[in-house]
Amino acid sequence: MKRVSTAIVLIFSALVVSSTSYSQDDISIPNGPYLGQTPPGAIPEIFAPGIVNKEGSTDLEGMFGSDMNTFYFVREAEEYAGVVKVGEFKGDEESYGLAVIEYKNNQWQQSVVAKAASEPSISPDGNTILFKTGYIERTSDGWSEMKSLGEPFASISIMRSAIASSGTIYFDTYTKELDTPLRYSRLVDGKYETPKSLGPQFGIGRYNAHPYIAPDESYIVFDSVRDAGLGSSDLYISFREADGWGPAINLGDKINTQASEKNPSVSPDGKFIFFDRRIKRGNSDVTIYWVDAQIIETLRPKLQTI
Repeated sequence: MKRVSTAIVLIFSALVVSSTSYSQDDISIPNGPYLGQTPPGAIPEIFAPGIVNKEGSTDLEGMFGSDMNTFYFVREAEEYAGVVKVGEFKGDEESYGLAVIEYKNNQWQQSVVAKAASEPSISPDGNTILFKTGYIERTSDGWSEMKSLGEPFASISIMRSAIASSGTIYFDTYTKELDTPLRYSRLVDGKYETPKSLGPQFGIGRYNAHPYIAPDESYIVFDSVRDAGLGSSDLYISFREADGWGPAINLGDKINTQASEKNPSVSPDGKFIFFDRRIKRGNSDVTIYWVDAQIIETLRPKLQTI
Protein backbone atom coordinates (compact mmCIF):
# COMPACT_ATOMS: atom_id res chain seq x y z
CA MET A 1 0.00 0.00 0.00
CA LYS A 2 3.05 2.24 0.21
CA ARG A 3 2.41 3.53 -3.30
CA VAL A 4 -0.55 5.61 -2.05
CA SER A 5 1.62 7.75 0.19
CA THR A 6 4.37 7.89 -2.44
CA ALA A 7 1.88 9.10 -5.04
CA ILE A 8 0.72 11.88 -2.74
CA VAL A 9 4.30 13.01 -2.23
CA LEU A 10 4.93 13.12 -5.98
CA ILE A 11 1.78 14.83 -7.21
CA PHE A 12 1.03 17.44 -4.59
CA SER A 13 2.85 20.71 -4.10
CA ALA A 14 6.12 20.22 -2.30
CA LEU A 15 6.11 21.75 1.14
CA VAL A 16 8.76 21.80 3.79
CA VAL A 17 8.16 18.95 6.22
CA SER A 18 8.84 19.62 9.85
CA SER A 19 7.90 16.83 12.19
CA THR A 20 5.13 17.57 14.63
CA SER A 21 5.91 16.70 18.24
CA TYR A 22 3.61 17.18 21.19
CA SER A 23 3.76 15.92 24.76
CA GLN A 24 2.85 12.31 25.40
CA ASP A 25 1.06 10.95 28.42
CA ASP A 26 1.24 7.35 29.61
CA ILE A 27 -2.20 5.86 30.15
CA SER A 28 -3.55 2.64 31.58
CA ILE A 29 -5.07 0.29 28.99
CA PRO A 30 -6.44 -3.19 29.74
CA ASN A 31 -4.65 -6.13 28.12
CA GLY A 32 -5.94 -7.43 24.82
CA PRO A 33 -6.78 -6.12 21.34
CA TYR A 34 -9.06 -3.15 20.64
CA LEU A 35 -7.67 -1.26 23.66
CA GLY A 36 -8.63 -4.22 25.82
CA GLN A 37 -12.34 -3.82 25.10
CA THR A 38 -14.83 -6.66 24.87
CA PRO A 39 -16.03 -6.75 21.24
CA PRO A 40 -19.69 -5.88 20.62
CA GLY A 41 -22.21 -7.95 18.70
CA ALA A 42 -24.96 -6.79 16.37
CA ILE A 43 -26.04 -4.03 18.78
CA PRO A 44 -23.70 -0.99 18.93
CA GLU A 45 -21.89 -0.28 22.18
CA ILE A 46 -19.93 2.72 23.44
CA PHE A 47 -16.26 2.23 22.62
CA ALA A 48 -13.69 2.28 25.43
CA PRO A 49 -15.56 4.49 27.94
CA GLY A 50 -13.17 6.33 30.23
CA ILE A 51 -10.29 5.91 27.75
CA VAL A 52 -12.03 7.66 24.90
CA ASN A 53 -15.51 9.02 25.42
CA LYS A 54 -14.14 10.51 28.63
CA GLU A 55 -16.24 12.55 30.98
CA GLY A 56 -15.38 16.21 30.62
CA SER A 57 -14.30 16.04 26.99
CA THR A 58 -16.04 15.58 23.66
CA ASP A 59 -14.59 12.66 21.69
CA LEU A 60 -15.70 11.79 18.16
CA GLU A 61 -14.63 10.45 14.75
CA GLY A 62 -12.73 7.42 16.06
CA MET A 63 -10.81 4.90 13.92
CA PHE A 64 -8.01 2.37 14.22
CA GLY A 65 -4.75 2.69 12.29
CA SER A 66 -3.50 -0.07 10.00
CA ASP A 67 -1.43 -1.82 12.68
CA MET A 68 -4.45 -2.04 15.06
CA ASN A 69 -2.17 -0.71 17.83
CA THR A 70 -3.14 2.91 17.21
CA PHE A 71 -6.54 4.47 17.77
CA TYR A 72 -7.19 7.96 16.42
CA PHE A 73 -10.02 10.23 17.49
CA VAL A 74 -10.94 13.89 17.50
CA ARG A 75 -11.14 15.49 20.93
CA GLU A 76 -12.59 18.86 21.79
CA ALA A 77 -11.00 20.14 24.98
CA GLU A 78 -9.47 23.24 26.50
CA GLU A 79 -5.94 21.96 25.88
CA TYR A 80 -6.45 22.44 22.10
CA ALA A 81 -7.96 25.93 22.29
CA GLY A 82 -6.29 29.04 20.93
CA VAL A 83 -4.42 27.31 18.11
CA VAL A 84 -4.12 29.20 14.82
CA LYS A 85 -6.02 27.30 12.13
CA VAL A 86 -4.39 26.02 8.96
CA GLY A 87 -5.73 27.84 5.92
CA GLU A 88 -7.40 24.91 4.18
CA PHE A 89 -9.63 24.01 7.07
CA LYS A 90 -12.51 26.43 7.00
CA GLY A 91 -15.20 25.61 9.49
CA ASP A 92 -13.05 23.73 11.99
CA GLU A 93 -13.33 24.85 15.58
CA GLU A 94 -9.97 25.78 16.99
CA SER A 95 -10.59 23.55 20.00
CA TYR A 96 -10.58 20.36 17.92
CA GLY A 97 -7.46 18.20 17.85
CA LEU A 98 -6.67 14.76 16.46
CA ALA A 99 -5.43 12.58 19.31
CA VAL A 100 -3.93 9.10 19.14
CA ILE A 101 -3.62 6.30 21.66
CA GLU A 102 -0.75 4.04 20.62
CA TYR A 103 1.42 1.26 21.98
CA LYS A 104 4.91 2.72 21.93
CA ASN A 105 8.12 1.95 23.85
CA ASN A 106 6.38 -0.98 25.59
CA GLN A 107 3.61 1.17 27.00
CA TRP A 108 0.36 2.81 25.93
CA GLN A 109 0.66 6.53 25.29
CA GLN A 110 -1.71 9.30 24.28
CA SER A 111 -0.59 12.31 22.28
CA VAL A 112 -1.84 14.96 19.85
CA VAL A 113 -1.20 14.27 16.17
CA ALA A 114 -2.64 17.48 14.71
CA LYS A 115 -4.12 20.56 16.31
CA ALA A 116 -7.06 22.54 14.94
CA ALA A 117 -8.07 19.63 12.68
CA SER A 118 -11.05 17.32 12.34
CA GLU A 119 -12.85 14.98 9.90
CA PRO A 120 -9.86 12.61 9.58
CA SER A 121 -9.53 9.49 7.48
CA ILE A 122 -6.53 7.19 7.27
CA SER A 123 -4.98 5.67 4.17
CA PRO A 124 -4.96 1.85 4.03
CA ASP A 125 -1.21 1.72 4.66
CA GLY A 126 -1.55 3.95 7.73
CA ASN A 127 1.02 6.46 6.51
CA THR A 128 -1.28 9.31 5.47
CA ILE A 129 -4.15 11.01 7.27
CA LEU A 130 -6.53 13.15 5.23
CA PHE A 131 -8.39 16.14 6.66
CA LYS A 132 -10.94 17.68 4.30
CA THR A 133 -8.67 19.20 1.63
CA GLY A 134 -5.37 18.56 3.39
CA TYR A 135 -3.21 15.74 4.67
CA ILE A 136 -0.26 14.84 6.89
CA GLU A 137 2.29 12.08 6.37
CA ARG A 138 4.11 9.79 8.75
CA THR A 139 7.78 10.66 9.16
CA SER A 140 10.66 8.93 10.89
CA ASP A 141 9.92 10.77 14.13
CA GLY A 142 6.22 11.66 14.01
CA TRP A 143 3.95 13.37 11.50
CA SER A 144 4.57 16.09 8.95
CA GLU A 145 3.04 19.52 8.99
CA MET A 146 -0.28 19.94 7.20
CA LYS A 147 -0.13 19.94 3.39
CA SER A 148 -2.71 20.83 0.77
CA LEU A 149 -4.23 18.14 -1.44
CA GLY A 150 -4.10 20.70 -4.23
CA GLU A 151 -6.55 20.78 -7.10
CA PRO A 152 -9.16 19.65 -7.87
CA PHE A 153 -9.83 19.35 -4.14
CA ALA A 154 -8.56 22.66 -2.75
CA SER A 155 -11.37 24.74 -4.24
CA ILE A 156 -14.14 22.39 -3.04
CA SER A 157 -15.82 22.71 0.38
CA ILE A 158 -15.08 19.14 1.44
CA MET A 159 -16.24 17.92 4.84
CA ARG A 160 -14.49 14.54 4.67
CA SER A 161 -12.29 12.85 2.08
CA ALA A 162 -11.13 9.23 2.04
CA ILE A 163 -8.48 7.43 -0.02
CA ALA A 164 -8.47 3.87 -1.37
CA SER A 165 -5.44 1.64 -1.98
CA SER A 166 -5.52 2.65 -5.65
CA GLY A 167 -5.08 6.31 -4.72
CA THR A 168 -8.64 7.23 -5.73
CA ILE A 169 -10.11 9.84 -3.39
CA TYR A 170 -13.80 9.84 -2.44
CA PHE A 171 -15.36 12.91 -0.86
CA ASP A 172 -18.48 14.85 0.05
CA THR A 173 -19.26 18.51 -0.63
CA TYR A 174 -20.78 21.12 1.62
CA THR A 175 -23.28 23.45 -0.05
CA LYS A 176 -26.06 25.58 1.37
CA GLU A 177 -28.63 23.16 -0.06
CA LEU A 178 -26.69 20.03 1.06
CA ASP A 179 -27.69 18.37 -2.19
CA THR A 180 -24.37 17.50 -3.87
CA PRO A 181 -23.80 13.75 -4.44
CA LEU A 182 -20.71 11.98 -3.18
CA ARG A 183 -17.93 12.17 -5.77
CA TYR A 184 -14.59 10.57 -6.55
CA SER A 185 -11.39 11.47 -8.37
CA ARG A 186 -8.99 8.89 -9.77
CA LEU A 187 -5.23 9.18 -9.94
CA VAL A 188 -4.47 9.10 -13.69
CA ASP A 189 -0.93 9.50 -15.01
CA GLY A 190 0.19 11.12 -11.77
CA LYS A 191 -2.65 13.64 -11.58
CA TYR A 192 -6.13 13.64 -10.10
CA GLU A 193 -8.87 13.84 -12.70
CA THR A 194 -11.97 16.04 -12.67
CA PRO A 195 -14.30 14.69 -9.93
CA LYS A 196 -17.21 12.52 -11.01
CA SER A 197 -20.46 11.64 -9.21
CA LEU A 198 -20.77 8.13 -7.80
CA GLY A 199 -24.37 8.12 -9.03
CA PRO A 200 -27.82 9.56 -8.29
CA GLN A 201 -28.29 7.19 -5.35
CA PHE A 202 -25.58 9.21 -3.56
CA GLY A 203 -27.48 12.48 -3.86
CA ILE A 204 -30.88 11.55 -2.44
CA GLY A 205 -32.18 13.54 0.51
CA ARG A 206 -30.69 16.66 2.03
CA TYR A 207 -27.30 15.38 3.11
CA ASN A 208 -24.78 12.79 1.86
CA ALA A 209 -21.53 12.99 3.72
CA HIS A 210 -18.48 11.55 5.51
CA PRO A 211 -17.64 8.61 3.22
CA TYR A 212 -15.56 5.63 4.28
CA ILE A 213 -14.21 3.70 1.29
CA ALA A 214 -13.09 0.08 1.57
CA PRO A 215 -9.40 -0.24 0.63
CA ASP A 216 -10.32 -2.37 -2.40
CA GLU A 217 -13.26 -0.06 -3.26
CA SER A 218 -15.74 -2.93 -2.99
CA TYR A 219 -18.09 -0.87 -0.79
CA ILE A 220 -18.58 2.61 0.61
CA VAL A 221 -20.27 3.60 3.88
CA PHE A 222 -21.58 7.13 4.47
CA ASP A 223 -24.23 9.08 6.35
CA SER A 224 -27.30 10.68 4.84
CA VAL A 225 -30.51 12.45 5.84
CA ARG A 226 -33.40 10.89 3.90
CA ASP A 227 -37.18 10.85 4.21
CA ALA A 228 -37.13 7.05 4.51
CA GLY A 229 -34.47 7.14 7.23
CA LEU A 230 -34.82 6.30 10.89
CA GLY A 231 -33.38 9.48 12.39
CA SER A 232 -31.87 12.83 11.59
CA SER A 233 -28.92 11.10 9.92
CA ASP A 234 -28.46 7.38 9.18
CA LEU A 235 -25.58 5.21 8.00
CA TYR A 236 -25.89 3.73 4.50
CA ILE A 237 -23.78 1.32 2.45
CA SER A 238 -23.41 0.79 -1.28
CA PHE A 239 -21.57 -2.09 -2.95
CA ARG A 240 -19.49 -1.90 -6.10
CA GLU A 241 -21.07 -3.74 -9.02
CA ALA A 242 -19.75 -4.67 -12.45
CA ASP A 243 -21.23 -1.55 -14.05
CA GLY A 244 -20.96 0.94 -11.19
CA TRP A 245 -22.35 1.33 -7.69
CA GLY A 246 -25.41 -0.40 -6.32
CA PRO A 247 -28.26 1.20 -4.37
CA ALA A 248 -27.67 2.94 -1.05
CA ILE A 249 -28.84 0.51 1.66
CA ASN A 250 -29.78 1.66 5.17
CA LEU A 251 -27.78 -0.27 7.81
CA GLY A 252 -31.01 -0.90 9.69
CA ASP A 253 -32.61 -0.19 13.04
CA LYS A 254 -30.03 -2.10 15.09
CA ILE A 255 -27.46 0.55 14.14
CA ASN A 256 -29.49 3.60 13.11
CA THR A 257 -31.75 5.30 15.65
CA GLN A 258 -33.76 8.48 16.03
CA ALA A 259 -30.46 10.14 16.91
CA SER A 260 -27.86 11.11 14.31
CA GLU A 261 -25.38 8.42 13.23
CA LYS A 262 -22.39 9.85 11.35
CA ASN A 263 -18.69 9.55 10.49
CA PRO A 264 -18.39 5.81 9.83
CA SER A 265 -15.15 3.86 9.54
CA VAL A 266 -14.31 0.16 9.45
CA SER A 267 -11.41 -1.28 11.42
CA PRO A 268 -8.49 -2.40 9.21
CA ASP A 269 -9.15 -6.05 10.12
CA GLY A 270 -12.66 -5.62 8.72
CA LYS A 271 -14.36 -6.79 11.92
CA PHE A 272 -15.98 -3.64 13.35
CA ILE A 273 -17.72 -0.47 12.25
CA PHE A 274 -17.03 2.68 14.25
CA PHE A 275 -19.31 5.71 14.10
CA ASP A 276 -20.56 8.75 16.02
CA ARG A 277 -24.01 8.99 17.55
CA ARG A 278 -25.28 12.50 18.26
CA ILE A 279 -28.31 12.95 20.47
CA LYS A 280 -28.79 16.56 19.46
CA ARG A 281 -27.42 18.99 16.91
CA GLY A 282 -23.77 19.92 17.27
CA ASN A 283 -21.10 18.19 19.31
CA SER A 284 -22.39 18.82 22.80
CA ASP A 285 -23.68 15.24 23.13
CA VAL A 286 -21.78 12.88 20.84
CA THR A 287 -20.33 9.43 21.56
CA ILE A 288 -18.12 7.00 19.61
CA TYR A 289 -19.79 3.61 19.13
CA TRP A 290 -18.66 0.35 17.57
CA VAL A 291 -20.56 -2.65 16.24
CA ASP A 292 -19.83 -6.01 14.58
CA ALA A 293 -19.19 -5.47 10.86
CA GLN A 294 -20.98 -8.70 9.94
CA ILE A 295 -23.85 -6.44 8.85
CA ILE A 296 -21.74 -5.64 5.76
CA GLU A 297 -21.68 -9.28 4.67
CA THR A 298 -25.36 -9.68 5.52
CA LEU A 299 -26.26 -6.81 3.18
CA ARG A 300 -23.73 -7.62 0.46
CA PRO A 301 -25.48 -8.78 -2.74
CA LYS A 302 -24.96 -12.44 -3.52
CA LEU A 303 -22.68 -13.34 -6.45
CA GLN A 304 -21.23 -9.84 -6.33
CA THR A 305 -18.69 -9.14 -9.05
CA ILE A 306 -16.38 -6.16 -9.19
